[in-house]
Amino acid sequence: MNFNPWHHVEIGDECPNVVNAIVEISKDSKTKYELDKKTGMLRLDRVLFSSLLYPENYGFIPKTLGEDHDPLDIVVISQCSIVPMCVVQARVIGVMRMIDHGEGDDKIIAVAEDDMSVSGIQDIGDLGKHFKMELQHFFEEYKALEQKTVLVEDFMDAATAKQILLDSINRYQETYA
Repeated sequence: MNFNPWHHVEIGDECPNVVNAIVEISKDSKTKYELDKKTGMLRLDRVLFSSLLYPENYGFIPKTLGEDHDPLDIVVISQCSIVPMCVVQARVIGVMRMIDHGEGDDKIIAVAEDDMSVSGIQDIGDLGKHFKMELQHFFEEYKALEQKTVLVEDFMDAATAKQILLDSINRYQETYA
Protein backbone atom coordinates (compact mmCIF):
# COMPACT_ATOMS: atom_id res chain seq x y z
CA MET A 1 0.00 0.00 0.00
CA ASN A 2 1.31 3.45 -0.91
CA PHE A 3 1.37 6.15 1.74
CA ASN A 4 -0.97 8.99 0.89
CA PRO A 5 -0.96 11.97 3.30
CA TRP A 6 -4.59 12.78 2.49
CA HIS A 7 -5.78 9.35 3.62
CA HIS A 8 -3.09 8.22 6.08
CA VAL A 9 -2.20 11.27 8.19
CA GLU A 10 -4.53 11.69 11.15
CA ILE A 11 -6.49 14.92 11.41
CA GLY A 12 -5.38 15.40 15.03
CA ASP A 13 -6.70 14.69 18.51
CA GLU A 14 -7.81 18.29 19.15
CA CYS A 15 -9.97 18.62 16.02
CA PRO A 16 -11.80 20.91 15.24
CA ASN A 17 -9.81 23.40 17.36
CA VAL A 18 -6.34 22.30 16.25
CA VAL A 19 -5.76 20.17 13.15
CA ASN A 20 -2.84 18.65 11.32
CA ALA A 21 -2.30 20.73 8.19
CA ILE A 22 -0.14 19.45 5.36
CA VAL A 23 1.65 22.27 3.59
CA GLU A 24 1.70 22.11 -0.20
CA ILE A 25 2.93 25.64 -0.93
CA SER A 26 5.32 27.71 1.18
CA LYS A 27 4.69 31.32 2.05
CA ASP A 28 6.27 33.66 -0.56
CA SER A 29 6.25 31.00 -3.27
CA LYS A 30 5.26 31.49 -6.90
CA THR A 31 5.06 27.74 -7.44
CA LYS A 32 1.62 26.09 -7.28
CA TYR A 33 1.85 22.50 -6.12
CA GLU A 34 -1.12 20.20 -5.63
CA LEU A 35 -1.47 16.82 -4.04
CA ASP A 36 -1.80 14.08 -6.62
CA LYS A 37 -4.80 12.35 -5.04
CA LYS A 38 -3.90 8.95 -6.48
CA THR A 39 -0.21 8.74 -5.55
CA GLY A 40 0.01 11.10 -2.57
CA MET A 41 2.94 12.90 -4.19
CA LEU A 42 3.13 16.63 -4.80
CA ARG A 43 2.67 17.57 -8.44
CA LEU A 44 3.71 20.87 -10.01
CA ASP A 45 0.37 22.31 -11.06
CA ARG A 46 1.87 25.48 -12.53
CA VAL A 47 4.06 28.45 -11.89
CA LEU A 48 1.71 31.34 -11.17
CA PHE A 49 0.96 33.42 -14.26
CA SER A 50 0.98 36.61 -12.18
CA SER A 51 3.69 38.41 -10.26
CA LEU A 52 1.93 37.57 -6.97
CA LEU A 53 3.41 35.30 -4.30
CA TYR A 54 1.50 33.16 -1.83
CA PRO A 55 1.03 35.44 1.19
CA GLU A 56 1.00 32.53 3.68
CA ASN A 57 1.64 28.80 3.82
CA TYR A 58 -1.06 26.89 2.00
CA GLY A 59 -2.14 23.28 2.04
CA PHE A 60 -4.88 20.87 3.04
CA ILE A 61 -6.35 19.06 6.01
CA PRO A 62 -6.10 15.26 5.87
CA LYS A 63 -9.22 13.08 5.95
CA THR A 64 -11.46 15.94 4.79
CA LEU A 65 -13.41 16.50 1.58
CA GLY A 66 -14.44 20.00 0.54
CA GLU A 67 -17.41 20.94 -1.62
CA ASP A 68 -14.99 21.06 -4.58
CA HIS A 69 -14.23 17.30 -4.16
CA ASP A 70 -10.67 18.02 -2.98
CA PRO A 71 -9.23 17.91 0.53
CA LEU A 72 -10.29 20.99 2.51
CA ASP A 73 -7.85 23.86 1.93
CA ILE A 74 -6.07 25.60 4.78
CA VAL A 75 -4.02 28.79 5.02
CA VAL A 76 -1.48 28.51 7.85
CA ILE A 77 -0.25 31.84 9.19
CA SER A 78 3.32 31.82 10.45
CA GLN A 79 6.25 34.21 10.54
CA CYS A 80 8.22 31.78 8.37
CA SER A 81 7.88 29.75 5.20
CA ILE A 82 7.17 26.09 5.91
CA VAL A 83 8.47 23.47 3.48
CA PRO A 84 6.01 21.49 1.38
CA MET A 85 4.76 18.18 2.81
CA CYS A 86 5.48 19.32 6.36
CA VAL A 87 2.76 18.45 8.87
CA VAL A 88 1.91 21.50 10.98
CA GLN A 89 -0.34 21.68 14.00
CA ALA A 90 -2.68 24.52 13.06
CA ARG A 91 -5.17 26.29 15.33
CA VAL A 92 -8.37 27.11 13.42
CA ILE A 93 -9.26 30.82 13.69
CA GLY A 94 -11.69 31.36 10.80
CA VAL A 95 -12.56 30.73 7.19
CA MET A 96 -12.48 32.62 3.94
CA ARG A 97 -15.63 31.69 1.99
CA MET A 98 -14.72 31.55 -1.67
CA ILE A 99 -16.25 30.60 -5.04
CA ASP A 100 -13.87 29.17 -7.66
CA HIS A 101 -15.27 28.15 -11.07
CA GLY A 102 -18.80 28.34 -9.62
CA GLU A 103 -18.04 25.90 -6.75
CA GLY A 104 -17.58 26.51 -3.05
CA ASP A 105 -13.85 26.48 -2.28
CA ASP A 106 -13.55 27.46 1.39
CA LYS A 107 -10.12 28.21 2.85
CA ILE A 108 -9.78 27.44 6.55
CA ILE A 109 -7.60 30.11 8.17
CA ALA A 110 -5.31 28.92 10.95
CA VAL A 111 -2.16 29.86 12.83
CA ALA A 112 0.82 27.58 13.32
CA GLU A 113 0.39 26.30 16.86
CA ASP A 114 4.16 26.09 17.40
CA ASP A 115 4.93 29.64 16.24
CA MET A 116 4.83 31.92 19.27
CA SER A 117 4.73 35.03 17.07
CA VAL A 118 1.11 34.22 16.17
CA SER A 119 0.03 32.64 19.46
CA GLY A 120 -2.12 35.64 20.43
CA ILE A 121 -4.37 35.22 17.38
CA GLN A 122 -7.46 33.34 18.51
CA ASP A 123 -10.12 34.34 15.97
CA ILE A 124 -10.34 35.92 12.53
CA GLY A 125 -11.20 39.24 14.18
CA ASP A 126 -7.68 39.32 15.67
CA LEU A 127 -6.22 39.67 12.18
CA GLY A 128 -5.80 43.20 10.94
CA LYS A 129 -8.06 44.55 8.23
CA HIS A 130 -5.09 44.94 5.88
CA PHE A 131 -4.05 41.29 6.30
CA LYS A 132 -7.52 40.12 5.26
CA MET A 133 -7.50 42.55 2.33
CA GLU A 134 -4.13 41.15 1.17
CA LEU A 135 -5.37 37.56 1.44
CA GLN A 136 -8.55 38.39 -0.46
CA HIS A 137 -6.57 40.29 -3.12
CA PHE A 138 -4.21 37.36 -3.67
CA PHE A 139 -6.95 34.78 -4.10
CA GLU A 140 -9.06 37.02 -6.35
CA GLU A 141 -6.13 38.04 -8.56
CA TYR A 142 -3.67 35.14 -8.80
CA LYS A 143 -5.67 33.45 -11.58
CA ALA A 144 -6.67 36.64 -13.44
CA LEU A 145 -4.01 36.28 -16.15
CA GLU A 146 -5.32 32.74 -16.77
CA GLN A 147 -8.74 34.30 -17.53
CA LYS A 148 -10.22 32.54 -14.47
CA THR A 149 -12.51 34.19 -11.96
CA VAL A 150 -12.44 33.68 -8.19
CA LEU A 151 -14.76 35.47 -5.79
CA VAL A 152 -14.05 35.84 -2.08
CA GLU A 153 -17.45 36.14 -0.43
CA ASP A 154 -16.56 36.81 3.20
CA PHE A 155 -14.35 36.05 6.17
CA MET A 156 -16.15 34.15 8.91
CA ASP A 157 -15.27 33.35 12.53
CA ALA A 158 -13.71 30.26 14.10
CA ALA A 159 -17.09 28.73 14.99
CA THR A 160 -18.17 28.82 11.34
CA ALA A 161 -14.80 27.42 10.23
CA LYS A 162 -15.07 24.54 12.69
CA GLN A 163 -18.55 23.64 11.41
CA ILE A 164 -17.27 23.67 7.81
CA LEU A 165 -14.39 21.46 8.94
CA LEU A 166 -16.73 18.98 10.67
CA ASP A 167 -18.96 18.90 7.56
CA SER A 168 -15.91 18.13 5.40
CA ILE A 169 -14.89 15.29 7.74
CA ASN A 170 -18.39 13.80 7.43
CA ARG A 171 -18.25 14.18 3.63
CA TYR A 172 -14.87 12.41 3.59
CA GLN A 173 -16.15 9.56 5.78
CA GLU A 174 -19.26 9.10 3.63
CA THR A 175 -17.13 9.00 0.49
CA TYR A 176 -14.11 6.97 1.65
CA ALA A 177 -15.26 4.92 4.66
